[in-house]
Parts: sequence; structure tokens; C-alpha cells
Amino acid sequence: MQCTINRAQSTDVLLKLVPGAKTFFLLEGKQWVLTLGYGKKEEITLRALRLLVRKAVSLLKSQQQTKVSLTLTEWLFPQLKLNEAECVEMLVTNILLADYAFTRYQTPPKEGFVQLSRVNISAVRSKQSVQSAVNRALIIGKETNAARDIANQPAGDMTPRHLANHAKQTFARLSVKLVVWDEKRLAQENMHAILTVGKGSAAKPRLILAEYRGGKKHEAPIVLIGKGVTFDSGGINLKPSQYILGMNMDMSGGATVLHTLAACARLKVKKNIIALVPAVENMISGESYRPGDIIRTASGKTIEVQDTDAEGRLILSDVLHYAKQLKPTLVIDVATLTGSAVVALGERASGLFATDETIETTLRHIGLSVGDPVWPLPLWDEYFEDIKGTYADIGNVGNTKWGGAITAALFLKQFIDYPWVHLDIAPRMTSIPSEHLAKGSIGAGVQLLVQFLLQQKKQ
Repeated sequence: MQCTINRAQSTDVLLKLVPGAKTFFLLEGKQWVLTLGYGKKEEITLRALRLLVRKAVSLLKSQQQTKVSLTLTEWLFPQLKLNEAECVEMLVTNILLADYAFTRYQTPPKEGFVQLSRVNISAVRSKQSVQSAVNRALIIGKETNAARDIANQPAGDMTPRHLANHAKQTFARLSVKLVVWDEKRLAQENMHAILTVGKGSAAKPRLILAEYRGGKKHEAPIVLIGKGVTFDSGGINLKPSQYILGMNMDMSGGATVLHTLAACARLKVKKNIIALVPAVENMISGESYRPGDIIRTASGKTIEVQDTDAEGRLILSDVLHYAKQLKPTLVIDVATLTGSAVVALGERASGLFATDETIETTLRHIGLSVGDPVWPLPLWDEYFEDIKGTYADIGNVGNTKWGGAITAALFLKQFIDYPWVHLDIAPRMTSIPSEHLAKGSIGAGVQLLVQFLLQQKKQ
């Protein structure tokens, strides 16, 4: 998609944002006009504005329109306190998100799939800062959509090996060093939790390690860890039919982390960042791990398997421990970890757990500002009583049916000794109709983490 500034053309659909009006298309002379109506100007919120952008894209595509021009001043609202560059970044990012659809396996219609080819933004005064915002938005939007794309892939085409190959292709032309560990190296590193979860599948596990160094040579890194369960059958504790479809997206955390790193490399973020993605399939076979098994993790701590469908925390335990060797200033893990997070928060915010209240507040504010919301849940040590093992150090689901998102976070906390954030993105794994996004993955976490890391470079 091409994005221009102050270069409207007669072939563009003119998008007008009008308070109190109805929404309609109209041919004025030789130019189509889309009037996008909304309520009262003084009552508009940033969340509502994002939805209006996406709605406009849906309406344009429904009429086979691929070129549009809008007037920036119509999108600037005093109560939102956005400058021109901030508003344009929001507009372009959300146009890209709304324009995405996963069509790789569909037969194209004769006229092809409809996608926007050109967006023009008129009435721009601060052209230089707005152009920088456009460039930034194009990178963030495209990398978010790339994360959506691999999360949407059928599991047969996105095994641990495929995910590792995708990482190689993604970073091939970027300043990112990539290493992939196979099962032999995982065994050498005593990563028995990863190996145990993956042993039921013919598709063997991998650990993807990607390193970007945009900061000073000896500056300690920020580490991003993404859950990469490329298909989760539940294992011997098999998921019911209504929950197993869509479990190709259980590697959404891994997709988020890989494409956050790619965005940071493209944006030349001045930080050292390392991404770690344990990639496995949780499948059923005669080799599968069993309820009642006890796993000795890379940390030396033992885990009692109470439910084979709580596998994500197992593979993360090995990698969280490994991250200690990297001497990080901060570790952020991203995972579609628990259905309990969906019960607690619904489908409009990811769960946020943090050992540092300042970082928690920063992430919450960034999430709201970019439309990638997170909301804090407690990380109190008292909850550890609920996950003590009977025959091992820790149980992988614990002894209570309550607060599952919290007890899962407490489980992970047993493997850290550094500043840490856990994002449970299960609530936002897929889109909901009111978001005006295509069905499937929404790339939760990419915008949040990229903006957070961009802010870190200023500190």
C-alpha cells in the first residue's frame, strides 16, 4: 500500500468524517465520496476513532474501492491531544490492520482480492514529522500483519521446523543473528520440559534464538520470549471438539515476539533485544507425556504434570531459566497461556503481570494509546500455595479451579530472578466482530511491545 501526503488525485475516493451524519457513498461529479458519520465531536474517544478508521476500510473494500484520500484536520480532536504525526501513525497503522485478510488458501476471484493500493492524507502542515510517522506506521502495521499471517497458517504448514524456517526468512536481510537449536542441543542444555511436551509429535521441537544489537556493545539486553506451540491437541488430556479448532494459533506469542523483533530491526531501535521462541507440537501418540509424569527442568526444579493441556507454561519454564544467562535488564514473555484469562477479562484486553509497578503502568498506558490493551492482574506470592506439587516442587495446574491465569503466572515466576513481565494474550488471540478486523489472529502484543521498546531507547 502506497501512502502519500498532500497529493490527492481525482481517482481517489474522498473520505469525509462528519459528526451527526449518516454513513453513505455518493458520486459527486466524477469523484466518489464516502461520508462517514459518527456521534458528537466532543464525545469521540481514541478507541472509537480507531474503529471508525477500520470501518471506513471495510466500507471501501465492500464497494471494490482501492484508493482513498482523507483530510487530516477532520481526524484531529482536541480532547484526544494527538499531534499531526501521532494521529497519522494511528490512521495508517489501523488502515493496514483493517486491510489485512488471510486469503492464502482461497481461490482468487477473477478480479482478484480487494486491497487498498493507495492512501493519501491531505491538509498536513508538519510534513517531515508526518512522513516519519507514516514510515513508522507502515513498518509496525506490516509486521503486525506478518505475525497474524503465520498464526493463521494451518498447523500442518507451520510445524516447529516451519516456524524456524520462517524466522530465517524474516531475518535474512535484517541485522539479526539467528540460531536454531534442535532436539539434540535442547537435550545438552537440559531443556527437558520442552522435549517432554514435544515428544508425542513426529514434528520435533526447536528453540529459536534471534539477537538484534542496536544498543551499545556491552549494554544488557531486553529479552522477549514467545510461546510457540504450533498445534495444541491438549495431549492425553485431549481438548473437546469445540476448543481444539483454532489451536494452530497457540503459537501466537511466538509470532508476536519474532515480528516485534523484526519491526525493531527495521526501525533501528537503539536497544539490544533478544527473542527466544520454544516451538513444539503438543500431540497424542504412544510417546506422549502422561498425567502424573514428573519433569526435571533446566533449572533443576521438578514439575508434576497434572494436566497435559497446560503445556505452555512447561516449555516457557526452560526458556525463562535460560534467560538468566543473558543477564537481561528485563524479560517479557508473551503467551496464549490460559482460558482463565479470557474468563477474567473477556476478549478486549490481554492479561498483564509484572514484577515492577512502573513498567506495569507504562505498558498499560501504551496499550490503551495504541489499541493493543492490557490490564493488570495480581502476582502475589500467596497464590503459590495453590500450585505446590504433591510429589514434585510445583504442579502444572495446581490444586484449585480458581484464578487460573494468576496461578499460571505464579508458576512462571518460579523460574525468574530478573525484572519480568508476563502477557497472557489468550483473550486477544482472535478478532471479534466489533473490531472491524478480518477473522483470525490480530497480532496481539506487536504494537504494544514495539512502542514500549521505542520508548525505552529514549531512556
